Amino acid sequence: MQKKLYKSSQDKMLCGVLGGFAEYLGIDSTLIRLIFALASVFTAAFPGLLVYIICAIVIPEPPYTVE
Repeated sequence: MQKKLYKSSQDKMLCGVLGGFAEYLGIDSTLIRLIFALASVFTAAFPGLLVYIICAIVIPEPPYTVE
């Protein structure tokens, strides 16, 4: 089965982008958020806010299943 990247519907702070990356990679979302924040603050070449906004627009919401 192929894994797909979706925004997280349960583990989200703003739009669920970083929570979705954490679910996709199978690691803790706090670690992803920490890496993203540090890269945004300490790397002049990393436009964190712009990347987040683009990801929030492009990455789809998870499909809803009725059980």
